[in-house]
Amino acid sequence: MEKSEKILQINDLNVSVDNKMIIKNLNLNINQGEIHAIMGKNGSGKSTLAKVISGHPLYTINKGKIFFKNKDITNQQPEVIAHEGIFLGFQYPVEVPGVSNIDFLRSAYNSKQIKLKKDILDPLSFFDLATKESQKIKINPTFLNRSLNEGFSGGEKKKNEILQMSLLKSELCILDEIDSGLDVDALKEIVESIKKFHNPNNTIILITHYQKLIDYIQPNYVHIMHEGNIKISGNKDLAFNIDKYGYEYIK
Repeated sequence: MEKSEKILQINDLNVSVDNKMIIKNLNLNINQGEIHAIMGKNGSGKSTLAKVISGHPLYTINKGKIFFKNKDITNQQPEVIAHEGIFLGFQYPVEVPGVSNIDFLRSAYNSKQIKLKKDILDPLSFFDLATKESQKIKINPTFLNRSLNEGFSGGEKKKNEILQMSLLKSELCILDEIDSGLDVDALKEIVESIKKFHNPNNTIILITHYQKLIDYIQPNYVHIMHEGNIKISGNKDLAFNIDKYGYEYIK
């Protein structure tokens, strides 16, 4: 079996915001085609890590390096990182009144196409593509013509994040608590969409509090963050033990 290539490498990462250290000496290696889950208490640094990988300007990298496909992306701008092939699905997608969902999606799609020196799609062609993708993940195509996330339920907002991921076909997708606020049926639909999207050429990082998502997805690795660092890594059984014994288990 051919060995997978390393897609993400984080070395000795230290990150602060407002002079408060959030991530401390964190190391993480992820190979292409894998699914990793990151768990931890609120305030452990999970969402901060996701945002830093994606280039969020609020956070300061005090030390360490982030490599994506062996390319140093430390301190790169968010749009550069996105064009390189990293997608972040937000925990709380923002409502943007007056900006249609379809226009936003087409702008993001064509921006990446330009970066890849590929043909862009006109409005009609992109609408056909977005309609097909939305049907795959069970989003009513009428949502394409509404303002971005405006009036969407929690589940609809999360599905819209999955739609973006599906259209952009990014190589590394970070889903920050994609399961939060979802009922059982919506969660199963999200999981089904993630499974359809995942293949040996892309990689997914799931940030979650809940074992249920891990039961459905069956990630290759589970990491537990505590006080800004990854304290323990293992397989899905680690999530089971956390669910059974709580985060005291890592001690």
